[in-house]
Amino acid sequence: MSDQQIIVTVSGVDKVGIVAKVTTVLADNEVNIEDIKQTLMQGHFVMFLLGNIEKSKYSFKEIKENLISAGRELGMEVWVQRKEIFDNMHNI
Repeated sequence: MSDQQIIVTVSGVDKVGIVAKVTTVLADNEVNIEDIKQTLMQGHFVMFLLGNIEKSKYSFKEIKENLISAGRELGMEVWVQRKEIFDNMHNI
């Protein structure tokens, strides 16, 4: 299952519409949101999101490019990784 899951990390200066923009891109790309956490630290917004791309007709690469593009529009840093890669990186 984790080969169909992605981790999306978004960070930058807080502003209105970050969650709306990111989740709209995910919905448009048929990605199911399985978990989402966000926090605000001294005006710096950070969000971690677990998504499932199993039922999406879009490739991981297309989804990643669309999310990164949305991040650029927002002036935010966006990272997208497959969950299995993320898990392996953090088990070393």
